[in-house]
Amino acid sequence: MAEEKKNWIPEIMYEESSGEGSSNLPFIQVPQDEEMPKLLFMFESRQTDDVEPGPEGEELPVFEWDLHQYANMAVLKEALRPELFDEVRVSLGLQTMAEAVSAGQQISQNVRNTLED
Repeated sequence: MAEEKKNWIPEIMYEESSGEGSSNLPFIQVPQDEEMPKLLFMFESRQTDDVEPGPEGEELPVFEWDLHQYANMAVLKEALRPELFDEVRVSLGLQTMAEAVSAGQQISQNVRNTLED
């Protein structure tokens, strides 16, 4: 009998650090036998001005929940025509790939120049 694979649920984590230098970027620890998800679903929760009665009659805040989806850009880059991928990037407020590569090369050159000085 084939072993059934359990549904792996990615956990979004943040680095904890008492000093400076910790990153504000979240990360997901991916088990060796899993892959980074192609799509993440995440709820946005916002408190409204409304309240509702709690179990003991107390006022509890009411929250609105909206479901969002976040796509893995590496998957999109692989699957889409370059022009369409650039359209997706621009719609997200990013530079086209050519602009981003050029900017990255300029940053690298500035770092090299600083290290040489």
